Parts: sequence; structure tokens; C-alpha cells
Amino acid sequence: MASDMEIDDSLYSRQRYVLGDTAMKRMAQSSVLVYGLGGLGVEIAKNIVLAGVKSLTVQDAKTCSVADLGTQFFIREADVHAGRNRAEACSGRIAELNPYVKVSTLTEPLSPSTDISYLQEFQCVILTECSMEVQLRVNSFCRSCSPQIKFIISDVFGVFGCAFCDFGDTFEVLDPTGEEPREVFIADVTKANPGVVTCLDQRLHGLETGDLVTFKEVKGMTPLNSHQYQVKVLTPTTFSICDTSGDDFPPYEGGGIMTQVKVPKTVTFKSLEDQLSCPSLLLPDLSKFNAPSNIHLAFQALHAFCSENGSLPEPWCKNSADRVLSLAQAVNERSTEKLESLEEALIRSLSHTARGCLAPMCAAIGGFVAQEGLKALTGKFLPLSQWLYLDAVEVIPDPSSSPVDKFLPRGDRLDPLRICVGDDVCQRLAETRLFMVGCGAIGCEMLKNYALIGLGTGQKGQITITDNDLIEKSNLNRQFLFRSHHIQKPKSTTAAHAAVEINPALHIEAQQHKVCPQTESTVYTDAFFESQDVMVNALDNLEARRYMDSRCVTNQRPLLESGTMGTKGHVQVIVPHLTESYTSQQDPADEDFPYCTVKSFPATIEHCIQWARDKFEQLFMQQPSLFNKFLASNADTSSVVQRLRSGEMVEGAIMVAKIATSRPQSWADCVALARVRFEKYFNHKALQLLHAFPLDTKLPDGTPFWQSPKRPPTPVVFNEADVLHMSFVTSTARLLCDIYGVPYTQQDLSPHNVLTVLQKASVPKFRPSNKKIETDETKTKEEEEVQVSGDEVIEAGNRLAQVCNSDAAQSALKLMVPVEFEKDDDANDHINFIAACANLRAQMYSIECVDRLKIKRIAGRIVPAIATTTAAVSGLVTVELLKVLQKRPLEAYKNAFLNLATLSPHSVEGRPDCYHVGQVGCQGQQDIHLAAVLDTCKEQFGFEATTVVHGVKMIYMPIMPLHKKRPPMAMTKLIKPEPGTKYVDLIVCFEDGKGEEIEGPPVRYFFGM
Repeated sequence: MASDMEIDDSLYSRQRYVLGDTAMKRMAQSSVLVYGLGGLGVEIAKNIVLAGVKSLTVQDAKTCSVADLGTQFFIREADVHAGRNRAEACSGRIAELNPYVKVSTLTEPLSPSTDISYLQEFQCVILTECSMEVQLRVNSFCRSCSPQIKFIISDVFGVFGCAFCDFGDTFEVLDPTGEEPREVFIADVTKANPGVVTCLDQRLHGLETGDLVTFKEVKGMTPLNSHQYQVKVLTPTTFSICDTSGDDFPPYEGGGIMTQVKVPKTVTFKSLEDQLSCPSLLLPDLSKFNAPSNIHLAFQALHAFCSENGSLPEPWCKNSADRVLSLAQAVNERSTEKLESLEEALIRSLSHTARGCLAPMCAAIGGFVAQEGLKALTGKFLPLSQWLYLDAVEVIPDPSSSPVDKFLPRGDRLDPLRICVGDDVCQRLAETRLFMVGCGAIGCEMLKNYALIGLGTGQKGQITITDNDLIEKSNLNRQFLFRSHHIQKPKSTTAAHAAVEINPALHIEAQQHKVCPQTESTVYTDAFFESQDVMVNALDNLEARRYMDSRCVTNQRPLLESGTMGTKGHVQVIVPHLTESYTSQQDPADEDFPYCTVKSFPATIEHCIQWARDKFEQLFMQQPSLFNKFLASNADTSSVVQRLRSGEMVEGAIMVAKIATSRPQSWADCVALARVRFEKYFNHKALQLLHAFPLDTKLPDGTPFWQSPKRPPTPVVFNEADVLHMSFVTSTARLLCDIYGVPYTQQDLSPHNVLTVLQKASVPKFRPSNKKIETDETKTKEEEEVQVSGDEVIEAGNRLAQVCNSDAAQSALKLMVPVEFEKDDDANDHINFIAACANLRAQMYSIECVDRLKIKRIAGRIVPAIATTTAAVSGLVTVELLKVLQKRPLEAYKNAFLNLATLSPHSVEGRPDCYHVGQVGCQGQQDIHLAAVLDTCKEQFGFEATTVVHGVKMIYMPIMPLHKKRPPMAMTKLIKPEPGTKYVDLIVCFEDGKGEEIEGPPVRYFFGM
């Protein structure tokens, strides 16, 4: 299994970035049992199979029912009519998710008297839909085994979900957080007791008291290097270590890097029996402080009710609810941590809805539980300690507004949902028109949820989805509606077809358009947005999210926004006139490295990877494109030659002349050129820097130029026996062949043939230059002065003349073939080139090299992904959808910010912020002036507008002298609308309290009608 996964890494690529190689291999050797194949059980099984365990056994004794069709996405109507066993009905469909996982089926029930010795063959046992007596017996058995079997129970009753973990007396967590170890440059270390470490440039160290760190490259106080120290955090930029006041620690002179040390952690679990009376509870929602403890009692009361009556309480039965409440009170009286009072309404809601099942809750809890299962198998991430309770009581309509019979089952697939939210909400879902952008991982999970709750199945209802991507193999690991035979088919149409298989009544239209300004006037017009009830983002990029947000704000439509990154996820509810919009909060800016740092003074591997990525773009994309553009714009090369020889600069001519005169014509030429580039990048560059800034160079204040974080380079001497050196030459030569149109064979790529060519290659010697090397970190690439001498211009003219007058002119000036970077095709040498470049540059600057996988992730800007997070987020989003369609008040909504790696308290849900929304009262007048718009913003919103923009046109910016005259001007004159235009959308900016300019939501300005 493990070897298969290594061969077929394309299937697990994004997940591997989340779990790492060690965890993946452990998982590939593990066997799991999931008992109970209802809506929750199948969610757990699906996520675990996608993750890639060795084997999964699904066990269930129940027969497929009509109600299963509303919660179980792998059971079909034919299975119900045939009376098939649930495990047998869906095991084949589960197996289709991952060809490397063996899926087995058991149909015997688990009961208090069942022989459970067979459980010894599993490393993790997950129970759903089991009685408390069975749960206690199986837990006791798992703890008695050696080694102890990891044990998880989970259930969804109505709108309530729970999870419990017991991984034994001692469970080693190899990596509690999964985060990259923190690494920070050091500015100072004091000689004191204790010594205080200060980070360079006030950078945040991100440590916690008790963390372990090591140091390297410290000068002066060298005993710190290569030893571990426990820290005590003093401030976000300082921390103390050991006693450095003695003679064993010389004074600190400079330099040094602090690296956080990842230390395994041992976690202790208590048995289910112990945890029932004294539970360790996660608090997922700060607004429901007492909910977990009350639900814990209520679940025990529910099990007691089932033991008494042989079934769950009747839906919305007062007598049943009274009995459950009475049992909960009895449990509370026996508890070692007795509650002063119970939340009766919460406990009654559990009794009322227990026979129902909210499918989105299954998705959310199923994601959480599957991730805990992976933690049990791998030791990666901190496990849940030990109980998680989640509820969605806000989706239950006020029973006083609807007769009880609206919540009673009717014998169809919507019964599980109807018991929870009533028939009126079911009908509203059926008639809903929903537009979802994106059909990737989250999109597939959303469609599954929509199919289960019957959204868009009514006469007027419809789901419209759009995605212009095609299915790739790497998608199959987390986009569960797709199979291997769907590769290279459109995501939207394939996902739509799969959703209809889950619920044939679904009305769904699949499109392949991009939602962007270009389709705003043709496909996704205002009329289209206004025809929808709710919008859903299933996107993976910031630009598209902002655009959808602006369109929803403009058209006053609710938007459900979500996203994932590895084990982290977010859910945001955006309701017009009620909550903040997506762009109300500023997203953290992407880290942007100073240009001079990347070009000449890298200090981290990230700088080296960025440099390598830039080199790829420059060499294989930009230069070929500029070469072609030059030839297209300068057909008369003789005229260009004359201008250059007279000293007149012609844009792009110097670059074109160099390419044309040294253009390779054969594979051997490309290898030789690649060898020259090696010398230029990794040897001559270092020599030039040391020529410009010798090691003893001082700054104006007398401090050394080469001080941390600046690292002096060391020239790399080419070595034919070094695999990294040869990888650079081979991958560069191949890419040069691609852009120049030079043919080559697989035999040419062999190491022996490359070495033969290299032995004949001529490498120029280093000649120092007096060109200025930029050291100002505030300068950008665009601001860098390009020094071009007159001699270089004339030389370019002479070179072009020589090329044009030669017999090889036609081939030398032949159009090039730009190569667009493609990270997912490992056979194209793109990542090989960047990996070799990055690590060679790291060697040159004495920076630690990293593996190809990390370079691929950073250079390819790959977002780590795992199916568990996607399932959990989609479930939480769909719960919010039910609230949006019921037009619930602000306090009912829950934004979610979760991290399944730690599931720390308060990490799951919180209320969205309220947002004041007004309307600019300027419509209906043809000659309204700009001043009126500005005054209205001040009066209604309380801010001074700093900028007014329409599209790319600046309407008003007071710092521009001519704009100060604009306030008295009519808006029609400033905007100049096309005939028949009814309105335009303006962006109005203002200053916050810190003097920063903030972009407000779109303001729609209507012209007189």
C-alpha cells in the first residue's frame, strides 16, 4: 500500500502537504472499522477512505429505508425497494472513492452479547448508532487490548451532534499543531540571569512559554549554537532562556537564528465510563457557554429513554420530552459535577428532533470525527479531549408559528429534515433558487448537502452552478463526486450529474462560465443575481471572492462564503442590511519580500524559491514573449540596426540581439548554454557581490555590511558528480529546447550523454563589473535603475547586423515558444528546474536546503487540502443556509473559524458582526452634483469620502489639484454614462482612525428615471 501511494503521489499531493510523509505511511498501514452506515457513518467512512488508510470495514445490520435517502448519499431508491442491507448497498460506492483502500463489509449487529473479539484486527474503531451499553462494552474491550485500540463514538440526533475520543492511557502526539517550526533572526542576547533574546527588526517570535528552541550561526556567544533551551515569553518580540551571565557564555557579537523545536507530547485519555460522570468538554461556541454540559446530560437521558422504551422519543411529543427532561435531571443529580439548573428548552429540542437527522450536521460532525480517526492512526495533530457537542437549534422554527403536525414524518425522503425544521421550511428549500460559484472540493460537498435536503426540487426551485475547470487526478482525493473516468471532463456538468444521482428530483443547471466583469453584461447580469434567492462561494482565490461579494452587495443578495487551507477552515454569513460584507474586513496581505533581498541578499529558503520562480518566468516566459513582440513590432530589422548604431535606444533590442547571436541550434548547444547559466547564477554572481562588497565592508555607521540577516555568498564550483548540479543543467537544457524549438530525444537526457556534452562545453571566466547592486529594501523591481551605456546600444546594433547578414538569419530570428509554468506535470521539468535553482542558491548563501515537495508547494502556491476539513466546513455552511432562508435574526447566525488539527476551545463558531447599511439618497435627479453624494456619505455614514471611483475611472480624489473643482459638477458630466444606462456602481473610499484608506462596499448611483 505504502509503495503504491508513493508511486501515485498525484492522488495524494495536496493531502501530503497537510499530513506529511510519516503520517501518510502510518495511515497506509492501518485498518479502521466504522459501525453504522446512516448519514453520519457514511460521512466518516467517505472521509477516511479518501485519506488513504490500508483498509476500511463498514458494519451495519439495518436495511435501507426511505428515510435514509435524506441523509445517506450512497443509498439509492433501488436499494430501498430491494430491501438491501445498508453496508452492502453502499460499500461498493465507498470503495470507488479510492482504489488503494480495501473496503470490507459486515452485516452482523453489535449487541451487548455479541462476540467482539474480531475488533482486535483494527487500529481504530468508530461507532455510530449504538446503545450506551454497547458503547461501554466496546470501549472496555478496546482499552483491554494490547496495544490499546483507538476508540471513537459519534452520533447525530436531530439538530444535535456529538463525538467522543479515547485513545488509551498514553497516546503520543508527534506533532500537536502541524505548523512549520518558527524561525526568527536574532538581534541581541543579553549576558544576564536569565539571558534575554531579542528578535531582529521587532519580528514576532510566535512562541509560548515552555517551548523549546535551538540557535545557530550566533557569533560571540557561540555556546548557544546547536543546544536546546526552554523559553519564557516576555513580549511578542523577546523571550528569556538560561543563565548567560557566567564565563561559559562570551558576549553576544551578532547574527544568529532561533528555530523552534517540535517536541512530541503524550496525552492521557480516560474511559467512556469515567468520562460520562466527569466529562472533559470542548466549548465550540462562546455564546453557548452552558450548552455542552446540558447536551451531555441530555444525550445520556436519551440513551436511558431508548433503554426504557426500545426506541427514540416520538417527534415533537410533549410526554416523551417530559420524560427525557426527567431522566436528564436524574443524571444530573448523580453527576460529580452537578449543574445548578438545566436548560430545559435545549433538552426538549433534543427529544423533539431526535428521530430526525439534519444532514448538514452529519457532514460537520463527520468531518470532525474522521479527522480524529486520522489523528488516532498517525499521531499527527492534537486529539479532541474528549467530548465535542454541537447543536443547530437556531434552524428549528418557532413551534408556536407552525402546527406540530408540520414536523411529523410523512413517509418520504425528507422525513429526517422535516422532523427538525418542519414542512414549511422543506417547501421553502424546494422552491429556492441558488447560485453557486465553484464545483471543486467544497462545491462537491455542498451539492451533496443540497441534494439531501431537497433544495431546488420544487417547480420554481433551481440550483445553478458554474466552474470553468476540468477534473484532474489530484482532485479525486477530496472532490468526492468525481471518479478516475471523469478526468479531463468539466467539473460543473460532472458534479451536477452526480448530485442528481443522489436526488433525482434535483433541478440543476451546470455552466462553465467565469464569474467576472467580462460576463457581467452577458451572463451574470444584475437581472440574473436578482432572480436568485441566495449565493454561495465555493472558490479558492481572493479576487473572485471579492468580486462575488461586491455583486451581492450591489444586488442585495445574501452570500455564504467559506474556504479551507489544510486543517483550517472558515464560514462567513453575509446578509444584506444585517451583517458585514466579505470585504468589510481586510484580509492579511500576502508576504512580499523586498526586491533587493530576493535578487542579491536572500536569508531564507523562501527567498531562494521566489528567486528561482522569478528566473523561470524571466527565462522561459517573459523573454520569449518579448522577443516575439519585438519581431512583430520591428519587421524592418535594417532600420532598427541603423538606429542602434547611431546610439538610439530601441526597446528590447539589446535582449533580442543577445538571444539571436547566441541562439542554440541543437541539444548540445542547449546543454552548453545551461552550463554557462550555472556558472553565471551560482559562481559569478557570488564573485560579483564579494567584489562589490568585500567581507570587511562597513556601513556608514561603522557596522559590518555582512551582518544578519545578510549572508555573504560562497561561489559554487560545478561538480559533474553532484546530482543537484546535473539536475539544473539537464532541466535547464530541456526547457531551453522547448522555448527555442530544438528537438531532443530521451537518449539525449541520459546522464552519460549530458556528461559527454559537458566535457566539450566552454565556460567564460569571471570578469568583475561596476554595475550598481541595489541594497535599498524599499525599492521595487520597477524602480531599479537599468544602466545601459551607449556602447551597449551600438554593440546590439552590430550584433543584429551580423545576424541579419548571415546565412543563419532565418533560424536566429525565428519566433520563440513561451513556456507557461505548470506545477502538476512532473514530467515537464518545471519543478525540477525551480528545485535545483532554489537549493543551489541556498547552498551559495549557506541556507539549509529543503526537499522538492516543499519547493513545489511554495513555488506552485499550492493550497494544502484534506477532505475532512472540506466536509466539516460544507456542513456548517449548509446549516447557515437553513437560517438565511428562514430570515433568522442576527444572533442566530454563526461564523466559523476552525482548525481540525487542534480543535481547541472557542475555535469553531462565533457570531457575525453587525454592519450598518444605508442607501445614498441621490436617485431621481438628472443634475445631482458630486457634492451631494459626498455630503450624503458624511450625513448617513459619518465619514469623509477620500476617493470616488467608477470602474477604472477616478471621479474624485481631493489630493489631485484639478479634482478640487469637481464637487459642484453634475454626476452625469463626471461619469458620462452610455445612453440608456440606469445606474453605475461606484467605489467610495474613506480613512480609518489610523490614517489608512479603506475601500467601502459598492454604492449604486441611479440616474434620473
